[in-house]
Amino acid sequence: MKLNEANRVILVPAQDADLAAFRQNLQDAFAAGFTAAFGTVPEGPIPSDAELGDFFHAPGAVTYHLLLDGVRVGGVVLTIDTVSHRNSLDLFFVSTEHHSRGIGSRAWRAIEEMYPETVAWETHTPYFEKRNIHFYVNKCGFKIVEFYNVHHPDPHPETREGIPGGESFRFEKVFADRSTHSGER
Repeated sequence: MKLNEANRVILVPAQDADLAAFRQNLQDAFAAGFTAAFGTVPEGPIPSDAELGDFFHAPGAVTYHLLLDGVRVGGVVLTIDTVSHRNSLDLFFVSTEHHSRGIGSRAWRAIEEMYPETVAWETHTPYFEKRNIHFYVNKCGFKIVEFYNVHHPDPHPETREGIPGGESFRFEKVFADRSTHSGER
């Protein structure tokens, strides 16, 4: 292994047989964030099993394990639009025992390297997930472009069930120097 490959996070496609364990690890990570914010464990899994199934099997969806030195340390679900190149970071987690090691930042760089034709990325996070907000804005370069709340409802609330009060942020990362034409950069 080359020296610059040490501590490199790589993305490995998840197989259908992996999805049950992937789902449980993701739900555990999301529950830890909920518990940290509210001091209680959520009543049911967040996101629900049905919601995760919708993400896993949506058109254009790709699911990856995050590996560090051959060990699964998290995962990501992306939606890739090969026509518009406006892609979505739907679900992203680093297992709690691997937090604060820079894994998320390295994983995000690997995602951007894997999809260099992307014109814009979009993602969402609940209002109470300060750790996520810091990560997306300060580490990854996203901008907050919308705040969903009672006065400005989320047009797709079914995709973010389980968020107390339904309040969340929508983020975008736009690459102004990339063409929207397929294959051009």
